[in-house]
Amino acid sequence: MADLERAVPRACLALVMPAYNEEATILQAVDRVLRQECVGELIVVNDASRDATGALLATLDDPRVKVLTHPVNRGKGAALRTGIAQARLPYLGIQDADLEYDPADIPRLLGPLVADLADVVYGSRFMSGEARRVLYYWHSVGNRLLTFASNVVTNVNLSDMETCYKVFRRELIQSISIEEDRFGFEPEITVKIARTGARIYEVGISYSGRSYAEGKKIGWKDGVSALRCLVKYSWATRSRR
Repeated sequence: MADLERAVPRACLALVMPAYNEEATILQAVDRVLRQECVGELIVVNDASRDATGALLATLDDPRVKVLTHPVNRGKGAALRTGIAQARLPYLGIQDADLEYDPADIPRLLGPLVADLADVVYGSRFMSGEARRVLYYWHSVGNRLLTFASNVVTNVNLSDMETCYKVFRRELIQSISIEEDRFGFEPEITVKIARTGARIYEVGISYSGRSYAEGKKIGWKDGVSALRCLVKYSWATRSRR
């Protein structure tokens, strides 16, 4: 895997970063992303933040950065839909603005794509010995249950369906219609990618999860919504066959 990582070219990746009320981390997140030589585009979608996120983004002066703004809050999926449509480089990835995921892992995710082994790479928080912050037990249980349910309906053996870190061939992700506006993006895109027959890889990543006091936004209702999305898109894709 180290050899694949070293083969990653410069400026080949567009990253889409949805941001909602992330004033505490947004500039650090942008800085750490831009340190990765493989990143040629960073598309930040400010999803109608009510704090200083927008003002901080306005201070950025880097030709690789494009800031888009939603006038009203529409959710993570809607922000990703907006950003994905703007990407132009060969590969496209997703990066949250809260620094739960380490941008230093990005070249590792790109390796199988650049080597033409994969069309999509998921960054798994559960399959490696990388460092990860220990937080909520029931979140990990829920994540594993959702991943299990996803594997049942897609027949794809993932270990971490709900991971933020996903990197795609740009043409593939832009060919898929994204319908979910909130956190349902993860199960929706997993079902739809699996139905294309795309080659999917997983790579172990580090993880530093936030507590709710630190701004974590996802909750149990999003887990219920994820199950709904798995059923909805699994049924929809089967019915179109």
